[in-house]
Amino acid sequence: MNNKTKKMILTSLMATIAFVLNTFVYFPAMAPFQHCVNVVAVAFLGPWYGCLAAFLCGVLRMMSGKTIQAIIGAIFGPIIGGLLYKKTRNIYLLAVGEIFGTGIVGALAVYPFMRLFYNLEAVEWYYYVPFYTPSAVVGAAMGVLVLLVLKKSKVHSFLEVR
Repeated sequence: MNNKTKKMILTSLMATIAFVLNTFVYFPAMAPFQHCVNVVAVAFLGPWYGCLAAFLCGVLRMMSGKTIQAIIGAIFGPIIGGLLYKKTRNIYLLAVGEIFGTGIVGALAVYPFMRLFYNLEAVEWYYYVPFYTPSAVVGAAMGVLVLLVLKKSKVHSFLEVR
């Protein structure tokens, strides 16, 4: 099996895991498992396939009744965290990139879409930051823990398909 096929399979698996965890383990106004899976996906697949996994999970979540936040809010964390990880190979910087990308950039980017598609005019432009940031912090911390456990058990090098 070639490398691209492995990446596509692992990307769809990560998107599915994030969707299932976000569907069955529910926190009001939070999706920490999305950020956890983003961190793990980026470590195994890189920023672009990690972003694709987040996008696919967001599409599935929208199809099950969530708003456009499921896509817009999730795609910036894997890109920023993934680029930091690609440059430094530091999982803690990957988590910081996920937190900044989702908690700040994603939260600010979703505002115009929510106004446009859902007519939320009374909301301020920074309204989503206090909701996205704690979720990203909790999820990124869980993702780092998962990566540390996988690294200690030597599974990390087996699954990595760079």
